[in-house]
Amino acid sequence: MPVSIVQRISLTLVALLLSATFAASPSLAAEKKGFKIAWSIYAGWMPWEYANQKGILKKWADKYGVAIDLVQINDYVESINQYTAGQFDGCTMTNMDMLTIPAAGGVDSTAVVINDFSNGNDGIVLKGKGKTLADIKGQKVNLVELSVSHYLLARALASAKLAERDITVVNTSDADIVAAYKAPEVTAVATWNPQLSEILSSPDATLVFDSAKIPGEIIDMMVVNTQVLKDNPKLGKALAGAWYETMAIMAKGDAAASEAKAAMGKAAGTDLAGYEKQLKATRLFIDPAEAAAFVKGADLPKTMDLVRTFSFEHGILGEGAKSVDAVGIAFPDGKVLGDKKNVKMRFSAEFSELAAAGKL
Repeated sequence: MPVSIVQRISLTLVALLLSATFAASPSLAAEKKGFKIAWSIYAGWMPWEYANQKGILKKWADKYGVAIDLVQINDYVESINQYTAGQFDGCTMTNMDMLTIPAAGGVDSTAVVINDFSNGNDGIVLKGKGKTLADIKGQKVNLVELSVSHYLLARALASAKLAERDITVVNTSDADIVAAYKAPEVTAVATWNPQLSEILSSPDATLVFDSAKIPGEIIDMMVVNTQVLKDNPKLGKALAGAWYETMAIMAKGDAAASEAKAAMGKAAGTDLAGYEKQLKATRLFIDPAEAAAFVKGADLPKTMDLVRTFSFEHGILGEGAKSVDAVGIAFPDGKVLGDKKNVKMRFSAEFSELAAAGKL
């Protein structure tokens, strides 16, 4: 279910009410033992499901004396909506969606593990005669409006010296995008894997732009409510431990790695070959030291400046946002983009650094 501006405004009001409830009820923010984490199918998030099915997540949760209930939500945006509404303690999401849904909605959130960045997993496809990005001019483009696909389209258009006024966006849910592409009147789509791979299997499909051309800008993360994390740092440690143990299995390149990736592919609706193809377009953060360096690097604030500018220009930085600085975005070195008095989005290198130092 794509998020409309009306839905986002309604969600903002709900989130603000929930934030007030948490602030007025200290008991809700106290240390606890059980946590609910939402996730949805995507190449870079399948390791979470594998860790859950193979007992890796439970192993790390047990180590820290907590229980983690990993819940799959079929509709990606709905999973973030439910997290923002307080039904989950954490959720997998992209950097842009973290900013425009929970953060803009008043829910202070922290990215505890950077899973990957899209390096070709998101793309723009033209049907039939269209063979280059320039051919998109004048066409209707089906995509999940105000999503990372929309952001990708905006970055692509700018690279071709075009603007959104040169095309028409047709709001289409991720669940419907493949069926939409098959309709004769649809000539252009922007989407992500696995839908992108399915569309590209059509003989009339041409990939004219993908996220490999903007590396490091569409980031996939495990996000946790900041207050929950502050009161329960063991949750962050357990999640990081499970992630990096699973990454180690995948990185070995042996039979166990193939078995793991085959299981992930099956859970994602494909096979080993299909999943490995998706992984080639996914820049997984296998090494915790590399993940920490990415979060602490100079490029991330630049990326988030691009993302927040797009979000403000499209009216999705929250109700009443008067400028691009409406929501504060904090980085590990203390740098803040936007309002320092309204920091609602945080990037943490803490748990990756602990993993890198062997201290989890």
